[in-house]
Amino acid sequence: MRAVFGIVSLVVVLATVGVIAKKQLTSTRQAIPAVALPAMEGAPVITVNPDATVKAQSQQIQQQYKQALESALAQPRSVPEDAEKP
Repeated sequence: MRAVFGIVSLVVVLATVGVIAKKQLTSTRQAIPAVALPAMEGAPVITVNPDATVKAQSQQIQQQYKQALESALAQPRSVPEDAEKP
């Protein structure tokens, strides 16, 4: 009787672990939609080659970000009219 109870308990535990593992695996396979940020006027659009490796994509994003930052810093700042008066 004790052996039967032990085997039934083991089967129940294995079934529970199997169901949980299946849920975990299916949740990681689902596509997660990208977060859409509101477009800013004059903001550059960062594009990445989807067929490239992760390292290449990272380098592309870094290069595009660096170019956007440099172009933003190169633009002259506008001075408010009231700041020009002493």
